[in-house]
Amino acid sequence: MKIVCIGGGPAGFYFAISAKLRDAGHEITVIERDPAGATYGWGVVYWDDLLDMLFRNDLDSARAVRAASVLWQEQRVILRSEQTAYLPGYGFSVGRAALLDILAQRAIELGVDVQYCTEVDDPSATADAELVVVAEGANSRVRQRHGDQFGARVDIGGNPYIWLGTDKVFDSFTFAFEQTSAGWVWFHAYPSSAGISTCIVECAQATWQALGFDSLGSEDSARLLEKIFEHALDGHALISQSRGEPARWLRFTQVTNKTWYHDNQVLIGDAAHTTHFTLGSGTRLAMIDAVMLAQSVYEHEDLSAALQDYDQRGRAALRPIQAAARTSMAWFERADRYLDRDAVAFAYSMSGRQGAQPPWRYQMHLATQVPALRIAQREFHSIRRRYLARRRGEPATALALITQRFAHNP
Repeated sequence: MKIVCIGGGPAGFYFAISAKLRDAGHEITVIERDPAGATYGWGVVYWDDLLDMLFRNDLDSARAVRAASVLWQEQRVILRSEQTAYLPGYGFSVGRAALLDILAQRAIELGVDVQYCTEVDDPSATADAELVVVAEGANSRVRQRHGDQFGARVDIGGNPYIWLGTDKVFDSFTFAFEQTSAGWVWFHAYPSSAGISTCIVECAQATWQALGFDSLGSEDSARLLEKIFEHALDGHALISQSRGEPARWLRFTQVTNKTWYHDNQVLIGDAAHTTHFTLGSGTRLAMIDAVMLAQSVYEHEDLSAALQDYDQRGRAALRPIQAAARTSMAWFERADRYLDRDAVAFAYSMSGRQGAQPPWRYQMHLATQVPALRIAQREFHSIRRRYLARRRGEPATALALITQRFAHNP
C-alpha cells in the first residue's frame, strides 16, 4: 500500500515504524514541513504502560527511547515558597528532540522515505496515495480543510501558559504555586534530559495581563518568572529558546472530532484529539493511536473496514481520557478557589481533581507526608520498577541503573 504521513511528530513517525514492521511491502513517505531536528518544546512524560507497549511493538526503538529517558520519583507541591507536600508515584520523561531523532532514524532504517522542509498545501500532492495519515498536530491544516467531514470542534482554554526549559534539575515532578500582587502563578516541572528540565508556567488571564506578560517578549517573560519562582528554582535560570525558536504564551487548544477518518484520510495524535497538558498524556496517546491504526490496517484487507475499526476503537478508548483532561483543565482554571488551604490539603485537592475520593484516601495522603513512610513507599515503587523492567526485556544495564539510583536515592 502506498501511504503518505503528513507530519513528522511522534504520531507520524511511530505509525510509519509500526506499519512497516507489520508489512515491509508498504511504501511509506513521511512529509514534515520543518527541518530535521526542529521541534518546539522540551520534554514529555510517560509511564510504564507506554514502555510496555513500546517494547511489545518495536524492541529496537523502545530500548533507545528508554536509554534517552530519565526517571522522576514522587510529586512535590510547593506553596508560597513556604510549605511542601508530597504525592506518591513515579514516571519517566524524555526530551522531545531526542524522541523525534530516535523515531526518525528508526523509520529511515526500516525503509520509510522521510522528506523534511516540505509543505503539503496542495491536495494533489497526496493524490496517488492509497492512505493519507494526518499527523500534523492540533492546528492541522488538512483537518481544517475538511472540518465538516470530520465533525471537527476546536475550543480554546482560558489560562495562558508558556513552555520553558530550566537548568535546574528536578528529580521529582514538581508543582510550585506563588502568589503575586496580581494573583497566583504556578508551574509544573520535570526532568527532560541531562542537565535540563521542562517548566510549564500557567496563570489566570487577569493575572497574566496585570503582570504585563501581554506586552513582554519571551526573554523578558522568562526573566520576570525567574524572580517569581526564585525559591522553587533555587536561583536557576529559565530558558525560552528551544532549538532556535523562542517560547511564546499560548492557550490550550482542545480538539475533538466526531469521526477520525474521511475517504482515505485518517487523523491520529493531536490532529484527532488533544488532552490538557496537566494530564501529561498527549505523546503517549499519539503513539497508541499509531500502533492501533497500523494494526487495523494489517488486520483488514479492506481499507474502509480498517479505518472504521480504528475510529470506533480509538474514540471509545479516548472518551474517558478526554473527559478526565477537561476536568483537569477546569480545576486548574479555578485553582485560586483552593489556594487558601495549607499545602497538604491543597495537594490532596489537586490529586483528587478527577472526582470524589473515598475517606481512606485522605488518611493515605496524610501518611505520605511522613518521611519514613514515604521512603518505604519509594522502595516499593523501586521494586515494582525492577520487576516491570525485567518483564518487558529492558537491558541489564538499565536494570542496574534503576538499582543504583534506588541505592543512592531511596
